[in-house]
Amino acid sequence: MSSWITNDLISFSIALVLAGIIIPQILLIAFRKKLFDEVDERKIHKGVVPRLGGIAFFPSILFSIAVVVGFNLKFFGVETFGVFTESMVPVYFMICAVLLMFLVGMADDLVGVRYVAKFIVQIIASLLIVFSGMSIDNLFGFLWLNELPEWFVWMVTCFAVVYVVNAINLIDGIDGLASGLSTVAFVFYAVIFYYSGEYVYSMLSSAAAGTLFPFFYYNVFGNAKKQKKIFMGDTGALTTGMIMVFCAIAVLHINRTVFSTDYNLVVMAISPLIIPCFDVVRVYLHRVERHRNPFLPDKCHIHHKLLALGLNQRTALCVIMAWAVLFIVVNVVLSPYCNPTVLVGADVLIWTLANVILSKAIARRERRLKVSLYD
Repeated sequence: MSSWITNDLISFSIALVLAGIIIPQILLIAFRKKLFDEVDERKIHKGVVPRLGGIAFFPSILFSIAVVVGFNLKFFGVETFGVFTESMVPVYFMICAVLLMFLVGMADDLVGVRYVAKFIVQIIASLLIVFSGMSIDNLFGFLWLNELPEWFVWMVTCFAVVYVVNAINLIDGIDGLASGLSTVAFVFYAVIFYYSGEYVYSMLSSAAAGTLFPFFYYNVFGNAKKQKKIFMGDTGALTTGMIMVFCAIAVLHINRTVFSTDYNLVVMAISPLIIPCFDVVRVYLHRVERHRNPFLPDKCHIHHKLLALGLNQRTALCVIMAWAVLFIVVNVVLSPYCNPTVLVGADVLIWTLANVILSKAIARRERRLKVSLYD
């Protein structure tokens, strides 16, 4: 078992180092070619900042996984070949799906891609995930449902993949938020996979977390004036979102003879996704209520609310990250004792009440300052 911890640490380290090497080169090229994220009334940042940081993600993750898997198969093939063969088949299809997200995201960052085209590519990628065998075929009592009919499995899985991928993309509104929430999720998934014996998926999660560490540094602490700041762009958000939803679905396929049956797998899978996924629903309903196009961007996400209260970006980041960790910890602790539907329903209620309280606090601040602070 200790050898698998070593594999996780090596995957994490290789991805971290490689991304740390690639990102400065992306910055250099972006400034030479003037590839910047344009500032508009919706954007929070000031100055010229490249948005191509996500280009480092997919190569770093793929390289680290390939090196570690190849090393194990070469030197320990007899002992590990069965484990890798069984686990790598879905990973191969996942790589194809992530590659599609990587390419369409990069095209969008460089020249722009129409939303319909991105949506079609996301559907194709989601079908690859389902075809790999990683589908949502059992809800383990969530919504009082267990095994799902096959025709419904395809619909639910495709919807979930597209939903989560876009949720990660939309939450990427302030420095470090998408990468921070994603890092927390990948670390959590890595631990779950390790203790359930899904070592390949544990390495994948570790590599993804390792890739995000250097990006987080440049994104949050980088100085735009010194040309050291970068955004992940759609390339990074779509890539990260696809890997994350794959990991979430893979949790549902954990071997229950290895992992404790006390914990509900649906709760384990969705807990790291609560902040981005819940926020997307709230924002959608908010736009519909205001008679706006629900698919057009605006400034009504959870981080915009915290900024409207007077918090700076880093404080807002810390608050949201703390919420995310709290949701995960509480759900994990209560999962053995609570019905999953009741537990997730309580999460929804807490999220709703928190947003109502924030909205009222913003309204009071607007009346006091006599200005409009929130869209």
